[in-house]
Amino acid sequence: MTGTPRERAREQTLAEITRIGREHLATGGAAALSLRAVARDLGVVSSAVYRYVASRDELLTLLVIDGYTELGAEVAAAVAALPAADHRGRLHALACAVRAWALREPARYALLFGSPVPGYHAPADRTTGPGTRVIVALVSIVEAAYAAGALAVPRTPIDPSLSADLDRIRAEMELTVPDEVLARGVMAWAALFGAVNFEVFGQYGAGTFADPAVLFEHHLAVLDQLLGLA
Repeated sequence: MTGTPRERAREQTLAEITRIGREHLATGGAAALSLRAVARDLGVVSSAVYRYVASRDELLTLLVIDGYTELGAEVAAAVAALPAADHRGRLHALACAVRAWALREPARYALLFGSPVPGYHAPADRTTGPGTRVIVALVSIVEAAYAAGALAVPRTPIDPSLSADLDRIRAEMELTVPDEVLARGVMAWAALFGAVNFEVFGQYGAGTFADPAVLFEHHLAVLDQLLGLA
C-alpha cells in the first residue's frame, strides 16, 4: 500500500467498510444493505461512514467492483496456470473458476449476475472494466484457438443485423475471428453463466442431479463441440 499516511488510512477504512458490506450482503441481501448498520459494526457513528461512502448506492458500487475484481483475478489465475496452447484446458479452467467462486460467494454472485437491486444503477465508468474481465478472458481464449487453427466451426448464415453487431464487437475487442466463431463464443458465454446461475439459484430443483459437478463437466464438453475446440 502506497501514499501518505492519511491516504493509507482511508484505503484501510474503505477496505473495512467493504468487508463489513460483504458480510451484510451475505446475511441480508443487497436490498437490506444499510450504512447505519455498517457504521455500527465498524464502531463509528453514521456520519463518519458518510465521509467515505456517500450513500447505499455507493456502497453497492464498492461491492460490485470488489466482486468483479475478485472473480476476475481468480479466473485470470486459473487460466494462466495452464500453457497458452492448451485452449481447451484454459476454457475449462475459466469456467470452473467462475463456478467455484459463485458457489463459494453466492450472495456476491447474485449481486453481480442476479436480479437487479431496485433503484440501483451501477455506474458504467467504474464497473464496466472490472465487469468485463471474464468475457474478455473467454474471448481471448477463443481468439487464440482460432489463430492457432484449433477451431472447426461450420459456416452458418448470419443475419445482417447480427453481423453488424458482431463487427462492432470485433472492432472494440480487436478480434480477428469470423462471425460464426464470434457468435458461438457469445453463446458459450451465455451458456456458461446460465449453467452457473441455475446451480447457484437452485433452478434445477433439489435433488434433480446427484452431482452437479458432473453435469457441469458435461456442459463443458458440449461447449467444446459448439466451438469446434479440440
